[in-house]
Amino acid sequence: MLRHFLLPESIARADGTGPEIDLGSKRGKLLVLTLGITRILEQESLELSVCGSSDGERWGAKPLAKFPPKFYCGLYSILLNLGSQSDVRFVRVQWKMSRWSKRESMPMFGFFVYAEESGARMSAAVA
Repeated sequence: MLRHFLLPESIARADGTGPEIDLGSKRGKLLVLTLGITRILEQESLELSVCGSSDGERWGAKPLAKFPPKFYCGLYSILLNLGSQSDVRFVRVQWKMSRWSKRESMPMFGFFVYAEESGARMSAAVA
């Protein structure tokens, strides 16, 4: 598995939560999380976090990782080190949107999130 989508490309107009993803063999690893924003309206922001669970039921009060607020289309990556959290078996993304323009009442973002093991791109390039 080179890349695993935590959230396939979607269009969202409200805050939300993605599906539960079983980490499988990626438990306890260093992962690169990539947020891709493909569509956006003016004067709005997207905040995205990744939460973890050992059982798929309890998600804890604090996210495992959080992207800084985003205002533009692009690709953004952060690291998620699960080395000290080997009990985390499931992850899911959560997002919050805000809009400060009076022209359009609802925010709108097109975005996706995927995870890959750190070093996976190098391994693929060498192979």
